[in-house]
Amino acid sequence: MKGVAVPVIWLLLLVLAVSFMPQLEAVLRFVEPDSRNLIYERAELSRLLGQHLLVVTLAACVAIALGVSAAIAVTRPVGRDFLPLVAQLASIGQTFPPVAVLALAVPVLGFGTLPIIVALVLYGLLPIVRNTLAGLQDVDMNIKEAARGMGMTSGQILRKVELPIAAPVILAGIRTSVTINIATAAIGATVGASNLGDPIIAGIVNDNTAYVVQGAIVIGLLALTIDSAFEQLQRWLRAY
Repeated sequence: MKGVAVPVIWLLLLVLAVSFMPQLEAVLRFVEPDSRNLIYERAELSRLLGQHLLVVTLAACVAIALGVSAAIAVTRPVGRDFLPLVAQLASIGQTFPPVAVLALAVPVLGFGTLPIIVALVLYGLLPIVRNTLAGLQDVDMNIKEAARGMGMTSGQILRKVELPIAAPVILAGIRTSVTINIATAAIGATVGASNLGDPIIAGIVNDNTAYVVQGAIVIGLLALTIDSAFEQLQRWLRAY
């Protein structure tokens, strides 16, 4: 209960920030004393939060499916020759700045949500692939041989032995990927993807620090909520 309280507290702070941001106008006046408008009113923060979560969730699902599948494939005897190639491709995906990925994706995919999902998938692959590889490669060979001796097939060993043992390490990679992408998704506002990056970009364009602070606070609280929830899930998996 003590551990669960941490993500619950961050979640409550996130809900309070989204619901009562207009009541903080007097506080925001300290960071932006000269602006007439301090509260971002072009869109409700709750709607932007939902769109932000949707984009990050879709990108995470695609990155997890691609990253875990690729790592499993190259740790099997038939795909082991491709292990260095997959690891390098995942690294290349993260070396591309998200802004550059957006610049290359927009002419092909157009403005909107799709380019930022592509950028987040590429940016989030590396920690998932690396942790899945590390988790599967660290499974004790004696344990796998014992499972094989009990008559398990290769597929059963993967599902019932390797993946459960590697799950905490794999989840750590997913946690890193999702937490980083919550902040990175804000740049989607530059290509028309409406999310929590909207008040930040509007604040930069209009020289209004209060807008930037509002977007940054909500994104920060969202990242802390998700990260602490993953931490509790990792502890539960280790105990299990």
